[in-house]
Amino acid sequence: MADVHDFRINIPRPALDDMRDRLRRTRWPAELPGVGWDRGVPVDYLAGLVRYWLHGYDWQAWEARLNEFAQFTTEIDGQRIHFLHVRSPEQDAMPLVLTHGWPGSIVEFLHIIGPLTDPRAHGADPSDAFHVVAPSVPGFGFSTPLREPGWHHERIAGAWAELMARLGYHRYGAQGGDTGSVVSPLLGRLVPERVIGVHLNGGLAFPSDDPEDLVGLTDAEQARIAAAEQVRRYGTGYADIQGTRPQTLAYALTDSPVGQLGWIVDKFKEWTDPAHELPDEAVDRDILLTNASLYWLTGTGATSAQLYYETRAAPPKPVVRSTVPTGIAVFPTDPAIRRISEREHHVVHWSEYDRGGHFAALEAPDLLVDDIRAFFRRLR
Repeated sequence: MADVHDFRINIPRPALDDMRDRLRRTRWPAELPGVGWDRGVPVDYLAGLVRYWLHGYDWQAWEARLNEFAQFTTEIDGQRIHFLHVRSPEQDAMPLVLTHGWPGSIVEFLHIIGPLTDPRAHGADPSDAFHVVAPSVPGFGFSTPLREPGWHHERIAGAWAELMARLGYHRYGAQGGDTGSVVSPLLGRLVPERVIGVHLNGGLAFPSDDPEDLVGLTDAEQARIAAAEQVRRYGTGYADIQGTRPQTLAYALTDSPVGQLGWIVDKFKEWTDPAHELPDEAVDRDILLTNASLYWLTGTGATSAQLYYETRAAPPKPVVRSTVPTGIAVFPTDPAIRRISEREHHVVHWSEYDRGGHFAALEAPDLLVDDIRAFFRRLR
């Protein structure tokens, strides 16, 4: 296909050797006794992950696993875009564009691409099949180098519309969590004649300052609001830094793989299923390290952070309520309230789960896949 090029991940051996050398020479910080996770990632926990990164983890095995999926690059609006494009064996499958967030990547989709594209092979109804397109957000992974400022959510949605058209998909669904929970609805608003439906997880729906927003909330909704307020009070420092000084942060993330790992692990601790005490209990340790390795080996700790700056810098626009049918899956740690979500989205499907977390595709892939299937089933 014109302007679309085959791609395979092939990290050269010197880059892997350099990463391992830097891991061995880590200069560990001092730590106050007895503070646990209250002030960030504890040294003993991160040191344990690093020992495994050095002596137990095999990047090349995971690189091979990622390369089992067909990958491509193309240029859109002056930016190199890398994407997975996995076609279903079912010819009448629905095209579906998946969008990851920060601090995630295409690694998030490892557990769901198979069941989505080939439900027959996974014991499910083949009529629920999807052709999956999973781009790396500009500045993330292999959608680099980031060539200019201005890659905010709306521009990303525009690039996805062009990508899907370039692939020959004129009617398709959109799904996403975190950044994807913003980009996917924007894609629906941008080309509502093409987007069949939008499915979201990991989305935000905070009450406004109007006291009426807090009237009639269920116990579960009140608990989600309380948890969200806790996060806003103590857990948004990363966004303030990335949204105001991404270049200053870049030096630490680009020079230290341990610094990059710690920056990511902090969010996996805060945002994963609270039923699990540690991040690698909620998400497989090898997956955590594959995601962190991808950031490190592509040098995208810096450029991925730029998205937060662009989001703050983008001129505010009035929100127009979407007309596209929208489904929302709510997992533990997601501060989503249906009647607030309905102000912006045409919600026709709402599910609440007591297992999983912000990284649902990694934490509860079975639940997420089933929910995506159930939502789009009525729209085929």
